[in-house]
Amino acid sequence: MKKIAIVISGCGFKDGAEITETVSTLIALTETGAQYQVFAPDLTVETTNHLTDATEGTHSILAESARIARGDVKKLTSLKANDFDGIIFPGGYGAAKHLCNFATEGSNCKPLPEAQSVIEDFHKADKPIGAFCIAPALIASVLGPQGVTLTIGDDVETAREIEKMGAVHATCAVDNFVTDREFKVITTPAYMYDKATPFQVFTGIRRAVRELIEMA
Repeated sequence: MKKIAIVISGCGFKDGAEITETVSTLIALTETGAQYQVFAPDLTVETTNHLTDATEGTHSILAESARIARGDVKKLTSLKANDFDGIIFPGGYGAAKHLCNFATEGSNCKPLPEAQSVIEDFHKADKPIGAFCIAPALIASVLGPQGVTLTIGDDVETAREIEKMGAVHATCAVDNFVTDREFKVITTPAYMYDKATPFQVFTGIRRAVRELIEMA
């Protein structure tokens, strides 16, 4: 039975993990019979009101992630590649704001140190890495200089910034995925397509998850 680590960045697509993408990942994993453990950074960040886009106080990423993980979430600093067969980063703007700062810095972004560490550890261990929606930007910030291939869909500007980090971008439909077999990196666009339906997002994630499990 495969065991997969899932790294999220809160709860809510504007300042954390995209809920549909994260839940789709959990459903797709358990459909294959895999086990999972959710992880999140232990950080306090600004809260975005999802109705008004206004900034309203702060929240704990770890506590917000527990909303999706039904309370079973561990600190990202405790994640060890040796304990898992693969790792997945669902999307949501939190991946580009908190797991790295791509949201503000584009191709000049830096990954969160603990996120960089686990990506490097899984890569060195030759274990598959999945990243959905905007999360491939995080992967590019770590593995881009080595020439990893990934997708964020068909957004030209975002793809250009990712390629500036050294990564190779491949255009991909919302219900499909891209695999870099050398790096064992599997990516799918998900809600990088704003008008995508939940079923289209789930379909792409389900296919990507199955690919990851086959590689694990």
